[in-house]
Amino acid sequence: MNDLGKVLMIFGALIFLAGVLLIFLPPLFKWIGKLPGDILIKKDNATIFIPITSMIFISIVLTVLVNIVIY
Repeated sequence: MNDLGKVLMIFGALIFLAGVLLIFLPPLFKWIGKLPGDILIKKDNATIFIPITSMIFISIVLTVLVNIVIY
């Protein structure tokens, strides 16, 4: 059970760091949602935003980083 607590603390710290980056370095993240393949639908009173390409790119980058850290 101690291992689970450590893992949760690490994930919490990572989420905190991601939040700090989003607050203090917003120019680094302007590309999110503006890549080809990201879907934006605007109607009269509704906007639907589906960042497919951005999420695939972020997933690949995070997978590579995690694999580098693990091995």
